[in-house]
Amino acid sequence: MTQVAPPPSDTVTLTIDGKQVTVPKGTNVLEAARLLGNDISAFCYHPGLKIVAQCRQCLVSIEKNPKLQPSCQQVVAEGMVVHTTDPQSTLARKQQLEFTLLNHPIDCPICDKAGECTLQRLYFDHDNADSRVDVPKVHKAKAVDLGPNIVLDQERCILCSRCIRTCDEVAGQHQLEFANRGDHEVLTTAPGEQLDNPYSLNTVDVCPVGALTSKDFRFTMRAWELEATPSICNGCGTGCNIEIHHKQGRAWRLVPRHNPDVNSYWMCDEGRFTYHELREERLAAATVEGLPAGWDRAVATAAKRLGVHLKDPSAVGVVLSALHSNEDNFALAKLAKEWKVGAVYIAGKPPVPARADGRLRVADVNPNTTGVKAIAEALGLDAKPALDLGTNPPATLRALVVLGDVLAGVDTGKLKELEVISISAHERGPVQHAKVALPAAAWAEVAGTTTNIKGFVQRMHAAFPPPGQAIPAWEAVVRLAHATGVKLAWTHPREVFKDMTAAVPAWKELTWTREARPLQLRFAGSRG
Repeated sequence: MTQVAPPPSDTVTLTIDGKQVTVPKGTNVLEAARLLGNDISAFCYHPGLKIVAQCRQCLVSIEKNPKLQPSCQQVVAEGMVVHTTDPQSTLARKQQLEFTLLNHPIDCPICDKAGECTLQRLYFDHDNADSRVDVPKVHKAKAVDLGPNIVLDQERCILCSRCIRTCDEVAGQHQLEFANRGDHEVLTTAPGEQLDNPYSLNTVDVCPVGALTSKDFRFTMRAWELEATPSICNGCGTGCNIEIHHKQGRAWRLVPRHNPDVNSYWMCDEGRFTYHELREERLAAATVEGLPAGWDRAVATAAKRLGVHLKDPSAVGVVLSALHSNEDNFALAKLAKEWKVGAVYIAGKPPVPARADGRLRVADVNPNTTGVKAIAEALGLDAKPALDLGTNPPATLRALVVLGDVLAGVDTGKLKELEVISISAHERGPVQHAKVALPAAAWAEVAGTTTNIKGFVQRMHAAFPPPGQAIPAWEAVVRLAHATGVKLAWTHPREVFKDMTAAVPAWKELTWTREARPLQLRFAGSRG
């Protein structure tokens, strides 16, 4: 009887420091060791970039191999036996770390990367010895302007080539390279180039030291003073996973968070700067006829003005927003359905076709176009683009409830003719013509979800409280609903989420994740 050979396995079992681990074929030794909690020191290796094995910081011993091997480049094999803590490997990595520090300026007290620097961390973890350098160090150029967003300190650079590979592989543009040789080798721009591509600030993220610094963040805040809260970039429909780095109610920078299905380890420069809007032109108090008013008076006034027109639902319109969360839009869409309004619109920024590059940047510069359309469809609302409101407004329209601060394509003269009730985080757009304005929290200040262009419903977490009297927009809708006699019994965003996912068939299996606690940033996250 002929025996059938078993199918080939897609996994490999090896031994690292006396512990067995099973990993997929093609995994390198460094990643296999990390699964066991053994973080082998490395500089040039980055899981999102091609492997070059040029820093030689991750050398390990492999039985039956006469020489030490870079663990980032060594692929696992069945039965392989690896030693990472033996005297030979430990000494090699210690010596390589000392060599890397040979001409490094050791200016940690004034370095932007201090507190999240890989070189600093590895020194404390693996060396922690006094310097034996008794000759002058090689000096290189300081504060080299590489482009519109980044400054280089050539003395700090350890020549790991991460930034060069990031430009080549992530941005698809060769704008950085090495020049000269030996201890005079430096990082510089390629001939005729400057570091100016839509993904240039990823080079700051991957830099393991303080060589590349962002002009936007440079000399503003110490890393260990910041807290990191996970969220979603609201710059476009891609929905890159990010961390909001904040302190005392203010965001200081946005950096990418790893998600292999959405943005891998990267995000575009444009998305990083969206945090500036969080403190621009904020609507911090409710207003009536442009003058400050308390919430009770503002909501009562809005309800009174709407009540006159709700007798004829065709006289009232509702504008949903592709810039707001699923929960905000579901709350207002639910209210529109209860009111039986005659016109529902979806507002957002107009698409920018030139922006789409086949990478992370897409033409849709709204974070939640997919989500708001799904909600309107699920509730049976015939939602039209807000542009239709500007070109062909219903003759019977007398009042308009607007979510968000963008109402592109609508003439301001038309808005002045309507009873506009605005729910917004900013004092711009329709807010300027609103009879009543209700202050809403911005995206970094709320717990909720958005849906990207691929249909992924992704969770946002509140990094800090909104300013003044501002509250989440869904809560403002609830207050307005109660004032008009409609009972929406939500007291927490997870309750809105629960009803929303029950209503949208494609989202029925989704669950509300628990709130994320801010993480102290020092040596945390994926920076470097």
